[in-house]
Amino acid sequence: MTVSNHFDVIVIGSGPGGEGAAMGLTKAGLNVAIIEKESSVGGGCTHWGTIPSKALRHAVSRIIEFNNNPLFCKNNTSLHSTFSNILSHAKTVIDKQTRLRQGFYDRNECALIFGSARFIESNKVAVMQSDGSDEIYTADKFVIATGSRPYRPDNVDFNHERIYDSDSILSLKHDPRHIIIYGAGVIGCEYASIFRGLGVKTDLINTRDRLLSFLDNEVSDALSYHFWNSGVVIRNDETYEHVEGTEDGVIVHLQSGKKMKADCILYANGRTGNTDKLNLEAVSLAADSRGQLKVNSNYQTEVEHVYAVGDVIGYPSLASAAYDQGRFVAQAITKGQADNYLIEDIPTGIYTIPEISSVGKTEQELTAAKVPYEVGRSSFKHLARAQIAGKDIGSLKILFHRETKEILGIHCFGERAAEIIHIGQAIMEQKGEANTIEYFVNTTFNYPTMAEAYRVAALNGLNRLF
Repeated sequence: MTVSNHFDVIVIGSGPGGEGAAMGLTKAGLNVAIIEKESSVGGGCTHWGTIPSKALRHAVSRIIEFNNNPLFCKNNTSLHSTFSNILSHAKTVIDKQTRLRQGFYDRNECALIFGSARFIESNKVAVMQSDGSDEIYTADKFVIATGSRPYRPDNVDFNHERIYDSDSILSLKHDPRHIIIYGAGVIGCEYASIFRGLGVKTDLINTRDRLLSFLDNEVSDALSYHFWNSGVVIRNDETYEHVEGTEDGVIVHLQSGKKMKADCILYANGRTGNTDKLNLEAVSLAADSRGQLKVNSNYQTEVEHVYAVGDVIGYPSLASAAYDQGRFVAQAITKGQADNYLIEDIPTGIYTIPEISSVGKTEQELTAAKVPYEVGRSSFKHLARAQIAGKDIGSLKILFHRETKEILGIHCFGERAAEIIHIGQAIMEQKGEANTIEYFVNTTFNYPTMAEAYRVAALNGLNRLF
């Protein structure tokens, strides 16, 4: 495809947000280009974040499943693998995703420009090529969808061969026997599951007083218990003083006076918006201290012809939400206003082992708001499908209003939680009487299925009413 130098819209970044915007704009008939600084499309989601980490998690989960299945362990044989070995599975998935996404741009005749973009005037960007030369492009409007990267504090030497962040860990060449993970957010907890599942001694340093404190307390406690039960050592309320790289590993000096030693460290404490190299001053924009941009309800920045979506605008910083934001910004550009907005109750999927997913309010939020709610629970160990699959760890919890029976929150812990949650989410999104816990009692589920947990939990909850 011949690339001209002027476009109706230039989208910077080909992750989920950029892709959603570019597809929406091209289908509306606009002349669109997307600029990608890497050599292939997909952004951080495809190459360093969501896709590779979940592919790694899946491989490890299957190894654990095999080793725990009595059918395969009669002769005391077990599967073993290393992080570097299972990386090949992640690379296969990344390649498939990249080819799929490349096809989207080709079919929709969206111009692809590879190189690093920076603004040089209000409506003009320079794109640095691999040889260091610049190509100049202009557009009427711009969409910034450059995503985020792991936060790297200045006093940690990420050039040391044993100090990693969540991007560089995917280039891990040696096979550690002991790893320290600093930061017990979603990324830190997911990688703790992966490494511990491979038999690597894992220390998880949490800067807060409990794991994933935004979750319902029971779910957070369940994750802590299963980490403890699998041998992950969690240190809550700890902050590093300095990280010392040695010849064959690292020593983490904590402000509490403790010292911890391991073969390597994964620093996974925070992310930063990728705006520092865009030369935003040239378009009269400024990012905040976290590299993020402020936008209005149409994803428009303070500069009228510049929009932004995805991680670069902050919450909720989810690939699924970024894609939707991209679609909405395309509507705003083509129609003057977005037709749709992000739903209020966005589901959370956390791919630890076991998996976690939730939507809606937590018990602590409802208690603080003085909402009269009741709880319905279903334990996976009582479900026939879970027993058949050997996946009996976990539970489903439904929170509902005592009087109206409206579903207020759903929290799931266990295998396939991120899939199971969508059944409840679909009912929660209905209006009026269609959104009540009684739906799960009055409908007929396939048997045996994991979805049957909704019927069991609903009956359990309704039995608590008086």
